[in-house]
Amino acid sequence: MLLSQAATGGGSSYWTLLLPILLLVLFWVVAIRPQRRRQRETTDMQSKLRPGQQVMTGAGLLATVHAVEDDAVVLEIAPGVYARHVRQAIVRIIEQPEQPSQPQVGEGTTPPPSDRPEDPTA
Repeated sequence: MLLSQAATGGGSSYWTLLLPILLLVLFWVVAIRPQRRRQRETTDMQSKLRPGQQVMTGAGLLATVHAVEDDAVVLEIAPGVYARHVRQAIVRIIEQPEQPSQPQVGEGTTPPPSDRPEDPTA
């Protein structure tokens, strides 16, 4: 009788030890690992800042990098208006789409033809 109780009780002690370990591993995989990856990507992005790049701060301010210092970045928030921020305030680099070099209307070119017929009453 003691052997049967010992055999059933011994199996549950493995689960009581294994369950907290499995929960910790699951928590690490779901929460800690992705957070570390995002932090590493953000640190890499902040180390690659260069003058002329468009950036966004944590507060949502869109600006152009004017100068990069050791722990700070000088941002041009409006023409001729500069503000100094810590590097960690930069959360994203805004990629500028490349624009084709087409002359603008009024620069010695004729405007594109309109699809609408002209109104004779105007």
